[in-house]
Amino acid sequence: MREIFPGARDLTNADLEALYAYRAPEKWLAVNFVSSADGAVTVDGRSASLSTPADRVIYRLGNDLADVVLVGAGTALLEGFKGMRPDEHSADRRRRHGLAPIAPVAVVTGGGSLRPDAPVITEALVPTIVITHAGTDPDLRAGWAAAGADVVVAGSAAVDFGEAVSALAARGLTRIDCEGGPRLFASLLAADVVDEFRLTVAPFLIAGDAPRPAAGDVIDPARIELVSVLEDEGSLMLRYLVRH
Repeated sequence: MREIFPGARDLTNADLEALYAYRAPEKWLAVNFVSSADGAVTVDGRSASLSTPADRVIYRLGNDLADVVLVGAGTALLEGFKGMRPDEHSADRRRRHGLAPIAPVAVVTGGGSLRPDAPVITEALVPTIVITHAGTDPDLRAGWAAAGADVVVAGSAAVDFGEAVSALAARGLTRIDCEGGPRLFASLLAADVVDEFRLTVAPFLIAGDAPRPAAGDVIDPARIELVSVLEDEGSLMLRYLVRH
């Protein structure tokens, strides 16, 4: 893998870890997506078909260097999330960076789609954090807790994403890796809590009506700053900082 902006160089693993480290001690929320060259983020509803070897390296860096992995309930169910399971390489990387052995998954839900027996709750190696709002059925919240989840209530009738991120930070989970989906990304942008956008542009054309990285809430155009571009076998890995 090589960097083509801002400089031109071949990258070592140490270089990649330095580029994709989370920046601020208080809170740093990075959003990760892979898209086709024409902007699609799914094929038949899932992102896996778009992922390239280079994208998987970047995806793994996001997981490995994070305190917590944030995901929408719909994405967790569609993609079959069962929590993080670091292999020897990832475990070593987390040890070297002073991180907990396993990052928990934080799932955002309005209540309807996430059952207490969902694999992202019942098969996770460390307790999953379920982020919801006060209007969610109390019995459902109790079911998540009984299944082993750490339930966070943020907001009254809808999830307040500022409160949600603050609740994660209060638990010491300040390096936040968001894995989507598009509606969650748009809501995080609307709450002005996104610090970095990491986008892999894969060398495919999809057409169709697949979603783009952010969809849902309408926001004023957010100014972003391109800080690095990597290339590997036709894939481009872009990093943008979001101006607050």
